[in-house]
Amino acid sequence: MRRSFMKSALVLAAGVATMSSPLTSAVEYAEKEELKFGFIKLTDMAPLAIAYEKGYFEDEGLYVTLEAQANWKVLLDRVIDGQLDGAHMLAGQPLGATIGFGTKADIITAFSMDLNGNGITVSNDVWEQMKVHIPKDENGKPVHPIKADALKPVVDKYKAEGKPFNMGMVFPVSTHNYELRYWLAAGGINPGYYAPHKADTSGQIDADALLSVTPPPQMPSTLEAGTIYGYCVGEPWNQQAVFKGIGVPVITDYEIWKNNPEKVFGVSKGWAEKNPITHKKVVKAMIRAAEWLDANNNANRPEAVKILSKPQYVGADYDVIANSMTGTFEYEKGDVREVPDFNVFFRYNATYPYYSDAIWYLTQMRRWGQISDAKSDDWYMDIAKKVYRPDIYAEAAKELIKEGKLKAKDFPDFGTETGFKPPQSEFIDGITYDGTKPNAYLEKFNIGLKSDDKL
Repeated sequence: MRRSFMKSALVLAAGVATMSSPLTSAVEYAEKEELKFGFIKLTDMAPLAIAYEKGYFEDEGLYVTLEAQANWKVLLDRVIDGQLDGAHMLAGQPLGATIGFGTKADIITAFSMDLNGNGITVSNDVWEQMKVHIPKDENGKPVHPIKADALKPVVDKYKAEGKPFNMGMVFPVSTHNYELRYWLAAGGINPGYYAPHKADTSGQIDADALLSVTPPPQMPSTLEAGTIYGYCVGEPWNQQAVFKGIGVPVITDYEIWKNNPEKVFGVSKGWAEKNPITHKKVVKAMIRAAEWLDANNNANRPEAVKILSKPQYVGADYDVIANSMTGTFEYEKGDVREVPDFNVFFRYNATYPYYSDAIWYLTQMRRWGQISDAKSDDWYMDIAKKVYRPDIYAEAAKELIKEGKLKAKDFPDFGTETGFKPPQSEFIDGITYDGTKPNAYLEKFNIGLKSDDKL
């Protein structure tokens, strides 16, 4: 009844507006009003929760149900088969699906959900072994960022003793997998290769450290059980290890690659083509939610944490989520440091789907063998344009500007934007990334596939 009333009110308002001004454009109605979106219980699902709780979806005439999913594979499969209209996704998922690594499907994204937000945690025992190799400041605290150079002697010791050094990440095409691999390789630790052309998708060929999949909420308990010695995951599961006293976060992804893209909102290409107005309205609502999350120097974050701590969203304790969402991050117990940009949802054009972000993920897929053969620079660009849709984003943003909900200065200049960020050099190893030259970028790494390398 409420939905019927709201739609009737919108129709009436539109009619009055049209009568009073013949130049008024017709109101656009969503092709599909009732929607179900999936997510994994991580703090970076926040734009979905906020768009729902603040009524931004309803402002667009959309009636949304949000549903937590068991894991990333189930989530992707349900978007593909239509059980979900869209979902909070790993940035690599639409790309991996499109190129056929894992499940083959055409998935697109017109909205980037956040920057940063991940960390790498090790067990207390591994941390004690690492500490002797980490420089200290004048107060005796570890100097950050902590490089994997300090972990290498530990890994070498395990290898010498014939013991596998197991680490967890959340999914083969996850940001976490690539960030963990990047950090390890920068410290001289080979995280192993994939060889899908040989039906080897373990990612452990020639590995010094053996990486395998563990669902995010299970990371702390798996670490505590001793099945893995460390992991890379999003919040609140690094801070949970600190609160439980079972592990130490050693580095955040902000320190591995400053302001790296993290999650995206993904839909199937078929769904987007069938529901273009609905899709645009979804993006509008989520842009508003992201802006709210970062507004007034994160002034809304305590309220956001309260929302996210509800069992239907993340369901972790308020204090655990607040530890990172409100601009601090706790490393070793009691070592709380300011990291104001640990979670970014809108600043720095965080919501814009840059082609250069897509290409970075594709370079890492090639680096670690998920893409078996060498590809041309044009191939990388073609895949990025197939999956990332800044054109849809620009339509949504322009409507928000026209409606007075946001300002033009809040967005890129759509008249000149190319979809490529300037070359980025703020990586843990100091290597510069230029998204227009993916093959030249791959040549810069000591560890990883390049040129015509094939396992």
